[in-house]
Amino acid sequence: MTSPLWQRLKNSGPFWMVIACLSFAVMGVFVKLGSHSFSTAELVFYRCFAGFVGILLIALPARSPLRVSWPLLQVHLGRSISGFLSLMLYFFAISRLPLSTAVTLNYTSPLFLMVVSTLWYRQWPIRRQVLAILFGFVGVILLLRPALHDNEWLAGLLGLCSGLLASIAYMNVHELGRRGEPEWRTVFYFSLVSSIGAGVWMALQPGALAPLTLDNLWVVLGMGTSATIAQLSMTRAYSKGKSLVVASLAYLTVVFSTLFGVLLWGEHLPPSSYLAIVLIAACGVVSARLGTRPQRPG
Repeated sequence: MTSPLWQRLKNSGPFWMVIACLSFAVMGVFVKLGSHSFSTAELVFYRCFAGFVGILLIALPARSPLRVSWPLLQVHLGRSISGFLSLMLYFFAISRLPLSTAVTLNYTSPLFLMVVSTLWYRQWPIRRQVLAILFGFVGVILLLRPALHDNEWLAGLLGLCSGLLASIAYMNVHELGRRGEPEWRTVFYFSLVSSIGAGVWMALQPGALAPLTLDNLWVVLGMGTSATIAQLSMTRAYSKGKSLVVASLAYLTVVFSTLFGVLLWGEHLPPSSYLAIVLIAACGVVSARLGTRPQRPG
């Protein structure tokens, strides 16, 4: 018999977003490990293609339908294309900017989501949710301490666009959940579109592709598995929870990634970083509490 606690967690958007954040951070560890063997284009392709294969292995044995109506397909394509473009711009920003700057620009997505959701639903978010998102972003800046030089403005602008496109993708994920779409099908279409796009990007890269061997295959499998779990969890989070509440918890990925850096690579944290972690955690607690209260859509 399923416990009441698990039933509550299963239907809790904040719970699934925490799982997604942890999984995204684990994926980041594998990306860092794989960067010694693969190019950025190859990493994006393997990340997306592994998720695509994983979803097929789930859907085909269960004979779950992959086809959807044209109105739903339009929302799927909106989510998939905006998500893939956001991912491409994010990786481009990482290649041209300091990692901390690229991550900070990408994590403007909750700020953009406030604007997008306000225009989408034509309703203002509650003040406490706005403050929670703003404090969480301040925590991200304190933790990552980004910097942008004069010759990096174009890469910085594209990194900012990755955050905007991510917010559009999240709104489409929320809309698909509202229409009753299962999480696996949302991830399937995203993985399919992203695999095709990343495959073309990889084919256009100069130089030979790195061969898959027993020495690096485990990195690809780990990256793909953690990315798939992250995508499924994130999709369920936006399906079950209020979009702004869930978005504010996305900052936890930065915290988990930072802690992995300390544990695995011995990275040193200054005192301001611990204050930042407290701010981000407080943002998550406030958002989770707001998420348990009945509020308007969005």
